[in-house]
Amino acid sequence: MTFIASQKKSKYTATRRLLLKTKLMKKATSMLAAEREQNKRERDDALTERVSPLKLSGMSAQELQELCKELHRKIDVVDEARYDLEIKVAKNEIEIQTLTQKIWEMKGTKQRTKLKRVKKSHDAMLGALTESKMSSKADFKANLKTVKKEEEKKEEVTDWRKNVEAMSGMEGRKKLFDAGQ
Repeated sequence: MTFIASQKKSKYTATRRLLLKTKLMKKATSMLAAEREQNKRERDDALTERVSPLKLSGMSAQELQELCKELHRKIDVVDEARYDLEIKVAKNEIEIQTLTQKIWEMKGTKQRTKLKRVKKSHDAMLGALTESKMSSKADFKANLKTVKKEEEKKEEVTDWRKNVEAMSGMEGRKKLFDAGQ
């Protein structure tokens, strides 16, 4: 079956498939480049919005030192927030690991029994399908009426003219009527 399926011919020739693949790759690379450019523009816009450009020209040494101290304080605040978040993440990861371990332990205690192949007779399977309480061997022939073969009555071969004369008239019809009952 798999041999036949592998020989199934495609709608496109090899050159057409190659052409389509190259077109798809060119389109994907152009879309990827456009997405990278968009991300770069968004990042630059966010930085210019949040951080004002530094104007270091015309500042004295004392002012530069104050600026550096202020930047270091901001960096320390951000580092403390990052450290707090790292601790929370680590704590949540440990909690997740313990909960998954508990789940696996609970699954282990309630293992499902493996299904066994059971051989049943056709009568038992039929009984299970019809949901009736059938005995292990149902007798399907029990409900059938028995028909006895009746032996055919052989009449003696006689002269047919006598038979016609005997059946003619009212007495013959009476004999036929009596024979029917």
